[in-house]
Amino acid sequence: MKLVLRIFFVLAIAAAASAQQKPASAAGGGSLFFPRNFIWGYSQFDVAPPHNEPDPNLCAANAGDFGGKNAPCNAFARYMLSGYVEVHPFARTQLRRLLFFGAPTFLFGKNIPHTLYTWSPDAIGWERSWGAGIEIGRGFEMRVTQHFLFQRFGARDRYLGPADLGANGPWGRYNVIGVRKYFGHREPD
Repeated sequence: MKLVLRIFFVLAIAAAASAQQKPASAAGGGSLFFPRNFIWGYSQFDVAPPHNEPDPNLCAANAGDFGGKNAPCNAFARYMLSGYVEVHPFARTQLRRLLFFGAPTFLFGKNIPHTLYTWSPDAIGWERSWGAGIEIGRGFEMRVTQHFLFQRFGARDRYLGPADLGANGPWGRYNVIGVRKYFGHREPD
């Protein structure tokens, strides 16, 4: 788990640094690939207070009825680490409208509603989606997104007793085609 997180952050930092170093002009016949600022995104860390834990829908809400504080199904999160990365790899031609994106969310904790509230950083698992899109003008994008099943980590990657709801996670697995509309403009500080 720690290795996955390290790789994720190292790749994001390396790509951002590379984007800042590339001399590029999309207009004057410059490089076709990797224009200036071709990658952007964010990372976010969240902490949930007791009695408000995020529920990845792996365990039933009454999991405490199946063992109390020692119930094996205790996959209610305390911490979330998430991010979004968007890559525009082309600088020229109509390909400059093409983009690729990914959005992972890692969950950590060991809690059971109404029964057990801890500050444990035990890894629960991650959900992720990725896809591609194309800018179609006037603030619109058309996107194709693939969302994967929730992937459990470590000791939670097995049957967790009668309160275990299975592997589908919060949204299950799906593919969608969508249209996104951007509005407004945020000025830099």
